[in-house]
Amino acid sequence: MRRTNLTDSLKETPSQTAGPYVHIGLTPNFAGIAGVYPHDLGSRMISDRTRGERVVIEGQVIDGSGSVLRDALVEIWQADAAGLYPSPNETRGSADPAFAGFGRCPSDQESGAFRFETIRPGPVPWPDGRMQAPHIQFWVVARGINIGLHTRMYFPEDEAALAADPVLNLVEHAVRRPTLVAQSLGGGRYRFDIRLQGADETVFFDI
Repeated sequence: MRRTNLTDSLKETPSQTAGPYVHIGLTPNFAGIAGVYPHDLGSRMISDRTRGERVVIEGQVIDGSGSVLRDALVEIWQADAAGLYPSPNETRGSADPAFAGFGRCPSDQESGAFRFETIRPGPVPWPDGRMQAPHIQFWVVARGINIGLHTRMYFPEDEAALAADPVLNLVEHAVRRPTLVAQSLGGGRYRFDIRLQGADETVFFDI
């Protein structure tokens, strides 16, 4: 009887920098695997009981050639409308129990778009007591990214707060600070594209 050579029958797992099964493990419903969770973790941040101004954030992750990445995974963290985090480490008060504070969205596999329905966060203090402008933390993984990238998004209406924000002022080249400010589309909708390389590369933080 001829013995089968395993190297002939077992093929190499497809390669993906963030892990070959990142979407299956983190967003099974999106990957077409139903029944693991009622909905993917992070897909719903708000309910009709959540306090605060509703906003929608849309965007794409774009590489150095100007191509949109269709396999990106984007996560966000933020404070609630009062500037409090839904976390056991929050000591300044009780955060809104109807607000998740965390969102996760895989980019659309055709358009590469991501979308979050959330609320406008309140300002939070920097460790030295100075107030930060309202912002949302972003974390991105995709092909070609060995370690997840951290950045943040600010709101364009907060001009005075942006000028005084202690984190924005850490960005040495002021010309790059606008890469962290979303574009208002009106009606509570904002556009925030994340550019991985190039002249308009988004500022990323070493966290």
